[in-house]
Amino acid sequence: MYYYRYENAEVSCCYKYLMFSYNIIFWLAGVAFIAAGFWAWSEKGVLLDLTQVTRLHGFDPVWLVLAVGGITFILGFAGCVGALRENICLLKFFSGVIGFIFILELTAAVLAVVFQSQVRQWINDFFLANIKAYRDDIDLQNLIDSLQRMNHCCGAQEPNDWDLNIYFSCNDTHRSRERCGVPFSCCITDPADSVVNTQCGYDVRNKPKRDWTEHIFTKGCIPALEDWLPGNLYTVAIVFIVISLLQMVGIYLARTLISDILKVKFNY
Repeated sequence: MYYYRYENAEVSCCYKYLMFSYNIIFWLAGVAFIAAGFWAWSEKGVLLDLTQVTRLHGFDPVWLVLAVGGITFILGFAGCVGALRENICLLKFFSGVIGFIFILELTAAVLAVVFQSQVRQWINDFFLANIKAYRDDIDLQNLIDSLQRMNHCCGAQEPNDWDLNIYFSCNDTHRSRERCGVPFSCCITDPADSVVNTQCGYDVRNKPKRDWTEHIFTKGCIPALEDWLPGNLYTVAIVFIVISLLQMVGIYLARTLISDILKVKFNY
């Protein structure tokens, strides 16, 4: 009597649904980012007048939100559909893009260490350009205010950097009430104050420099960042390692699923 053994190779359900679950989270996150970005633009009236996008002179944070959301949405969609439909092309696209992003992150980290002075100068110039555009966009304004409040800093290198902004400039020809002042986010506030005094920075730069420390933060945000980094290197490293591990898990799941699909096709 002869016995026949039938081996029906199947794609691992474990890897398949792990890959789907991994990507559905990113896909939903991408949807949320895109929705938040368009909501922010609708609040500013950009959707009613798209030419506003080209008129902004500084950095619009909404662009970053939409870019992150778009990339996350596309990758999440490719991973989900690729896993459910066992589509090798989509899975290769997913793992390839994730790998490319990982290489970009490593390259950026290495370049930031090797070219520290150039990176510092670029960040400084970027900050000064956005100080000029502070009043052009409400999201940019909120971003700078949050940065200055959280880091107890004012301007890029010093409070006088706000002279670049036409509203805060000490230029004699200019009659703004904010002339020779700084934004309220530069002010030293009493934690007990429940109401924010948005006029606390008015005329402060008309006073002698020795008196500034009583009213505003005098350290620039770039030096504040340089002081913050050495004491938080472990935190930065842990964040980078966690992001890298998540990317590696995604690539591993995709490549393993591709291998299983190829085995099934080869056996049939």
